[in-house]
Amino acid sequence: QVQLVESGGGLVQPGGSLKLSCVAFGSSLSIGDMGWYRQPPGKQRELVAAITSVGSTNYADSAKGRFTVSRDNAKNTVYLQMNSLESEDTAVYYCAARRLGSSRYAYWGQGTQVTVSS
Repeated sequence: QVQLVESGGGLVQPGGSLKLSCVAFGSSLSIGDMGWYRQPPGKQRELVAAITSVGSTNYADSAKGRFTVSRDNAKNTVYLQMNSLESEDTAVYYCAARRLGSSRYAYWGQGTQVTVSS
């Protein structure tokens, strides 16, 4: 079993930056791709960014050029650096992970709140 624990959320002004972290505990050697999702108030959960076990990345259009996803496999940690934050980025951000060889995100963190407001 794998447990994902996010941290780094908070309140930030428009134009500011935050860095989210997600640590995987448990059977972390079974983890493949990892991703960051978010759920804005009253909206569906959406993929923000994802990274494979070898470091290939993809981003939602809203995140391109502003957000960077990275991972440190030695620390079982994935990061999301968010720059030039906008009010539309306000959401609960979730870390997710796939089992190696699977196409489904089987593991989810509890979420961390990011609020962009002046």
